[in-house]
Amino acid sequence: MALEPSGIILSSVMAGVVAILATVLIERWGGAIGGIITLPTTIVPASIGIWIGISGDLELFTAAMSMVPVGMLLNVLFLGSWRVLPRYFEDIIEQRYLVYAVAFSSVLLWLIFASISTFSVEAISPFVGPVVVGICAVLLAIVLGFLAVSSHANAPSGTNSVSIISIISRGVAAGGAIGLAVWIAGLGLPFISGVVSVFPAIFLTTMVSLWLAQGRAVPVGATGPMMLGSASVSIYGLISIPIFSIYGPWVGSAIAWFSSVIFYSVPIGIWTWRTIDVGYGDGTT
Repeated sequence: MALEPSGIILSSVMAGVVAILATVLIERWGGAIGGIITLPTTIVPASIGIWIGISGDLELFTAAMSMVPVGMLLNVLFLGSWRVLPRYFEDIIEQRYLVYAVAFSSVLLWLIFASISTFSVEAISPFVGPVVVGICAVLLAIVLGFLAVSSHANAPSGTNSVSIISIISRGVAAGGAIGLAVWIAGLGLPFISGVVSVFPAIFLTTMVSLWLAQGRAVPVGATGPMMLGSASVSIYGLISIPIFSIYGPWVGSAIAWFSSVIFYSVPIGIWTWRTIDVGYGDGTT
């Protein structure tokens, strides 16, 4: 079920643009904007490519898209690790190497839990439907996101100026990583493709580049809003299952995208911004 080169290129370009916008917006307006920038993006061409690659087989498509919430739950844990890991590493690793240690460890943890979740879901698939698994995963991710936003200490904006070359390099790095992930997704089984299609390449490049440019507080401050906002990708994946079968991948992807954004991303983004502003998540109370 190999994807067309055009689908891989489109995913890469979208990932690059999102990575650039994400880091620039967080630097200028702070981590509260993180919930708004985590809209369904690279998952759109990935879902279209998967649908075309399996010739519209609804059973296989359901299996792949139901794993998207599982993958995004892994991404929530990935972002959460950026809060926890620095506390354990800062006393044993020099500050200049701390970001690289956290980045490597967070990706390693993601890969480990991705492997465990993939095999676990395949093992229980004869007994539990994939959609049920997906719904449980997205609900857990939303709960963790709410807890992260409501308990966060700070969500500052950046203060250091960043060169155009550095900003562009963020997009190139994210685009390349997502392109590779989508290509691998097109070569794998449905369960694997669903998880790999949401590999946290954008989150990784965002966290590392913000840390290097602005220091530790800015990317860590954005984790809560990004954890909560990222559930929109899972919602897109679940909505796309019935919608694609009715309207096809092109019209269906547009319906699924607008539905997830209007009914989840927008209200969650407003709530996150107001919550952090009034002090429940910024440590002012």
